Amino acid sequence: MRVLRDEAAIAALPEAGLRALIQKRVSEISEHCPWDADELGYFVVVEPGDPLDTLEAEIGFSVLRNLFNDTPFGHPDFAPAFELAEAHPEGYFELVYILGDGGFGYDLFIVDQPGVDPALLRFCRTYALPA
Repeated sequence: MRVLRDEAAIAALPEAGLRALIQKRVSEISEHCPWDADELGYFVVVEPGDPLDTLEAEIGFSVLRNLFNDTPFGHPDFAPAFELAEAHPEGYFELVYILGDGGFGYDLFIVDQPGVDPALLRFCRTYALPA
């Protein structure tokens, strides 16, 4: 898992498609105010082999459980908490979570490849719309 808290870390990404997607998001955020990871949040890239509990520890919640009543993904009463879920042709799912009135949140990029947690990929495939 990669946690990207500054533009230097984003610029160092070896995958050109992912780097361009995240740089585009930084640019969009910066149209309104300068991007500050401590104030507005940061980017997390989930890759094959990354345990789901590592993601949960980083962001403080499970994307596969309802934030308000802990209902699990797959249950008929489950409701996802993301603001945006997109499938990018570059091979990434993007999930955006805004957690506070001040705009703090996380922008998650999940690699669409075998080796990523299967439940997380099912979640993404269920909700993500084409970008």
